[in-house]
Amino acid sequence: MSVARLRVAPGQTLRDLRERKPLVHQITNYVVMNETANATLALGALPVMAHAREEVEEMVALASALVLNIGTLSPHWVEAMLAAGKAANAREVPVVLDPVGAGATRYRTDTVKRILDEVRVAVLRGNQGEVATLVGVNAEVRGVESIEVGGEAADLARAAARSLSLVVSVTGPVDHVSDGRRVLAVANGHELLTAVTGTGCMSSAITGCFLAAKPDSPLEAAAEALAAFGVAAEDAALAARGPGSFHVELYDALAALDPETLDERARIS
Repeated sequence: MSVARLRVAPGQTLRDLRERKPLVHQITNYVVMNETANATLALGALPVMAHAREEVEEMVALASALVLNIGTLSPHWVEAMLAAGKAANAREVPVVLDPVGAGATRYRTDTVKRILDEVRVAVLRGNQGEVATLVGVNAEVRGVESIEVGGEAADLARAAARSLSLVVSVTGPVDHVSDGRRVLAVANGHELLTAVTGTGCMSSAITGCFLAAKPDSPLEAAAEALAAFGVAAEDAALAARGPGSFHVELYDALAALDPETLDERARIS
């Protein structure tokens, strides 16, 4: 199936995003709040990092997408995520779930499964180990890192999408996004992404941004988001001297993304 027939157009989606400046509500972890907020702003959307149970339902009513990230879990945050997710579902606000560290502990794995049971998630964005854990594939997760997974990432993405009835983004050296029937491979990116804390969480935030601009096409939006983030990483690496300068350059590269150039450079197949 051709990419054109799938309506993959990252440049146009980025253009729409910057014109609309959607609010992206993120209930995320302490480690990456600053990073994901800045990435969202640099790309052209508006972040809000609200996690109090008392306000999340009101806040998500103002948003165009909700991103749930379980990186630093605690019981009251879990309840806030569930409340926000249900409110988002009621208002047809698309939800992105990042199952950080699923498989490392029972609490993390059970929490992700509870969210998936109680909230209609549009896109699950995780590494191979996290996604494999959720569908019963053998995987080793150490802390929040995927160490070893059996099988191919494309097959895992398709199987997980079918099993969970949503779009799954499996990120790695080559990213794979599937709706259970189709699989899109995204070959943009740079190895320095693995040397900076929070880049996976940033990719989930950017997925939320693209989904806010293209809510009716979660497969395409998720792939376009990863391509945009990958192209920005390629540009950031050109000016970087190492992980620290790469981190700074990444925000500048996201802000400098050109829609026409993005369409030319996106490697989605």
